[in-house]
Amino acid sequence: MRNFSELRQDPVTGDWVVVATGRARRPYAFRRHAPERPQSRTTCPFERLESKAVLVYDRAGERYRLTGKDRRHLEAKWWLEVVPNKYPAFKYRATCPIAAAQGPYRVTDGVGFHEVVVTRDHVRSLAGMRRDEAAMVFRAYRQRYLALKDEDCVEYISIFHNHGHDAGATISHPHSQIIAIPVIPPDVRRSLAGSAAYYKKHRRCVHCAMLAFERRDGRRIIYENTDFTVFCPYVSRQAFEIRIFPKRHQPEFEAISDRQTLAAADALKTALAKLSGGLKDPAYNFFIHTAPTADGVRAAHYHWHIEIIPKTAVWAGFEIGTGIEISSTPPEDAARFLRGIKV
Repeated sequence: MRNFSELRQDPVTGDWVVVATGRARRPYAFRRHAPERPQSRTTCPFERLESKAVLVYDRAGERYRLTGKDRRHLEAKWWLEVVPNKYPAFKYRATCPIAAAQGPYRVTDGVGFHEVVVTRDHVRSLAGMRRDEAAMVFRAYRQRYLALKDEDCVEYISIFHNHGHDAGATISHPHSQIIAIPVIPPDVRRSLAGSAAYYKKHRRCVHCAMLAFERRDGRRIIYENTDFTVFCPYVSRQAFEIRIFPKRHQPEFEAISDRQTLAAADALKTALAKLSGGLKDPAYNFFIHTAPTADGVRAAHYHWHIEIIPKTAVWAGFEIGTGIEISSTPPEDAARFLRGIKV
């Protein structure tokens, strides 16, 4: 099978699909029942400092770029590394892709970047980290975001984390991923359009309005610190869905300060620890929704945030056929339950 990556667009919905044949080479890619138990350290690919790492932090939080001298120094003390994905969905190329017509469809090469953020501990996830350790992960997110946003072909950067096999994690060793792509994703476009329409009508950020409503009501709030609010949204797609918003209006994730980085890490770590403790370590995905990096896209009305989606239900015929999701637990009940979990 030819190894290639390309984006194909549906002419009716405008949705993009990535065809990345190299992803099929991953271990267990087509097994129906992949092993659930954690991988052995001896077979785990994330146990060693990678020579191709683009960013490394040691245990003290010092940042390094790998050289021969640094590598020898860091072999024993590295704590976090960012490396190119061995099975990338998007691949770097010096020239930007140009969309072409294929019958009624649009197609373009899958040019971009696909990186993995790896912490050294083989089993300890973000939920079990100290606050300063979780903050180091956020610093790595921000550092790589700032580096990738200046690349010519990049229009959007997705930062996400899959926890558990049911959430798409093919390697049990905790890691996040960063994918920089040459298009703005449909879900982000819809979110931008909705927030822009609300702003045009009400002259106010819709996310700020939702956050103010949630804080006044209080029933769906799980946790707050100086800079962030953690809550189960009024319109929850899944039972125990969680969102984390900065209290101050801020369109771009990369604009967070060092203080906000620590507070964001605290909010995310607390939310995940409560979710893990309350639901006995469920599979989940979390991702950062932020304004695009594309030139000419105005998004002052947007408000970046984190969404946590636990795998508490499976899409069946109704959900797939209509796009309407059925949640079995009211967010008020989910938030009350999670507030009671001690972490």
